[in-house]
Amino acid sequence: MRRPGDAPVVYEDVVRTSGDVATGPGEVAAVPGGAVEIRPARPDDEEGIRRFLGGLSPRTQTRRFFAGMGRPSASFVRTLLTVDGRRDALLAVHGNLLVGHAMSYRGEEADVEIAVVVGDEWQGMGLGSRLVRTLMRRAEARGARTVGMDVLGDNRTVLAMVRRTWPEATMRVSSGTVEVTARILR
Repeated sequence: MRRPGDAPVVYEDVVRTSGDVATGPGEVAAVPGGAVEIRPARPDDEEGIRRFLGGLSPRTQTRRFFAGMGRPSASFVRTLLTVDGRRDALLAVHGNLLVGHAMSYRGEEADVEIAVVVGDEWQGMGLGSRLVRTLMRRAEARGARTVGMDVLGDNRTVLAMVRRTWPEATMRVSSGTVEVTARILR
């Protein structure tokens, strides 16, 4: 977590590709102690995602999954890592340590639905925003024009990011969540 007086987080763009879909400028975040790379998930990331999920605080687990979790099942872990014609998954990695996860899948109300989580000690460094931007570039390259997400109503940080990123977004409150739909910005 950044503390007052820490140097600001600096980002530099590099070009990366994944499979047959160009990601555009890739993301490498310079943070104290090294860089965080944003890259597509791979099947061999199963143990890393399992450790990552287990290390999330109950609050962060609830904000991402709307409930706390025990040990994630093998099928759940595979779902989080699936990259195919319907789903995409990105990881933020610091050395061998997974510090963030983002995924999209074909939606019903929007072209893609997204979900993002950043490890507790890595929050507030801009990694969530970088994951979202990279995910949106990849979704747009596959033809998506609209994005949707569900956000817990008390998650002020994410709701503020949504307002900054998509000022024209439609937000509907339903049972303690905010259902967001927006056009993907170029």
